Amino acid sequence: MDELIQRAAEDLAAARNVVALTGAGISVDSGIAPFRGKGGLWEKFDPMEVAHIDAFMSDPARVWNLLVKDLKETLDTASPNDAHKGLAKLEEMGKLTTVITQNIDGLHQAAGNTDVIEFHGSFAWQRCLDCNQKYETSEVDISEIPPRCSCGGILRPDAVFFGEMIPQDAMWRSRQAASDCDLMMVVGTSAVVQPAALMPVYAKESGAKVVEVNPERTPLTVETSDYLIMGKAGEVMNRIIRELEQNTGKP
Repeated sequence: MDELIQRAAEDLAAARNVVALTGAGISVDSGIAPFRGKGGLWEKFDPMEVAHIDAFMSDPARVWNLLVKDLKETLDTASPNDAHKGLAKLEEMGKLTTVITQNIDGLHQAAGNTDVIEFHGSFAWQRCLDCNQKYETSEVDISEIPPRCSCGGILRPDAVFFGEMIPQDAMWRSRQAASDCDLMMVVGTSAVVQPAALMPVYAKESGAKVVEVNPERTPLTVETSDYLIMGKAGEVMNRIIRELEQNTGKP
């Protein structure tokens, strides 16, 4: 792994425009369980029954009780881990320009990244189904389920449910960022959810290097990534940052 850490640091030092694509794996060390894979939420629930827009619209109280309430309680207390902080450090060092995230937890912004494209929306806000007024999730009173807007309308997460379209602005900006970068870091994503998984492909097709940080191989590993650094996101990012600081002489 030492050689790959050094290689990543050298590639970052040479890069002019770095973009990161992140998934649920980057937030595991912040206490947020992934949706997919071992220990994921979809082992406990059928996503079509609790995370599809039709399920929410037909019985919002049930979806709030089974899924949304627990997510709110988790995210209200979650904080960025070393992987989030590492990407924020890359921005501070003038390397990373944009984070494309499949996550809805807002931890990249909390860590300090300033240009975060939330591919699947954000759980940081709730939106009224009737008047579209937004409320910060942390401020929403859940003594009544489902919680309601001051107009009486039901609140829903301002995130993308199954059965809903990816926001067009997020799609367009993500593809543009992927096509413009000269290095893409793929951190903590299984790379099976489309169309987000296409972003490293767009980067590769435009001539960028693709550096993957994941605990295991993914569909990107064979055909798209230049190399895979296997390990926990926070530990790997810490080592890359230390090596990059030594290479550039910038703390």
